[in-house]
Amino acid sequence: MVDIKAITKPVEAEMNECRERFDTFMTHSNVLLNEVLQRVASRKGKMMRPLLTFLSAKLFDEIAENTHLTALTFEFFHTASLIHDDIVDESGLRRGDASVHSAYNNKVAVLVGDYILANALDTASQTHDAYLVHILSETAKHLADGELLQLHNIQNQEMSEEVYFDIIRRKTAALFAACAEAGARSVNATEKDCEVLRRFGEIIGLCFQIRDDIFDYLSGSEIGKPTGNDMREGKITLPLIHALNVTKDAQMLHLAQLVKQGEASERDIQALVHFTVENGGINYAFERMSQLAQQAHDLLAAYPDSPVHRALNGYVLYVVARNF
Repeated sequence: MVDIKAITKPVEAEMNECRERFDTFMTHSNVLLNEVLQRVASRKGKMMRPLLTFLSAKLFDEIAENTHLTALTFEFFHTASLIHDDIVDESGLRRGDASVHSAYNNKVAVLVGDYILANALDTASQTHDAYLVHILSETAKHLADGELLQLHNIQNQEMSEEVYFDIIRRKTAALFAACAEAGARSVNATEKDCEVLRRFGEIIGLCFQIRDDIFDYLSGSEIGKPTGNDMREGKITLPLIHALNVTKDAQMLHLAQLVKQGEASERDIQALVHFTVENGGINYAFERMSQLAQQAHDLLAAYPDSPVHRALNGYVLYVVARNF
């Protein structure tokens, strides 16, 4: 397993400053708003998106103030999107703790998410870079589009791998792509380099989501959460899609349709988890993720070796191998 500290080392000072600036915003004189913001701030995790932004910038030049603002913009945007996503998914937990809408209510969650999103826009405006605002708005559209596509796909009888990748490209990969591209742009990298980094970030995002989806089929003792969570939310992901398409099992296909319709029982879900594991779904998802990771490494091969170059390669390995 790649050590996250080793990946962070080339931009350690910048990441520390990013955390401090993020935490400073997440306080407020309004008692309720402050309480919710502090709850959200306590679960900010490893801040993988700002890390990608800083590394993408430093691959080409020294990090500037605009890079800091860009990294913060996407961390605020990501934080707001998680609050809103939990409402859409009706998810009661976030990082093992009650989600905002579960701990309070939907009204509070929507308003706090909007408040943080507004700050993402304000932070972007401080760069005086209209293209950053464009990237941010395009990313927001992709995320919303992906959520709506996923909802619409519930009605689709076919278990399509193509549709799955279309959804995760919009829902997850678009944000990673934006972070990498905007990081490069913040230090005036060439258009060609910005495009390479955009594709690099997109691939990382695809790997990130596939790895997340694999977790749903592993035992709770391995990852610290129950299996089948995605299916409880009506989501059919890559491992199960592959197992269904390979076996053409009519009974399991019927159970998968029940999952989409929100009518599957716990017994149905556990049967699908077992079926997926037994029919190579997990192995296939790992193979696809490994293929994508190699594409990311190949993109970086065009650039000279350096601590930042090695950190970006390590970032890919970390996303693929992580166990949370």
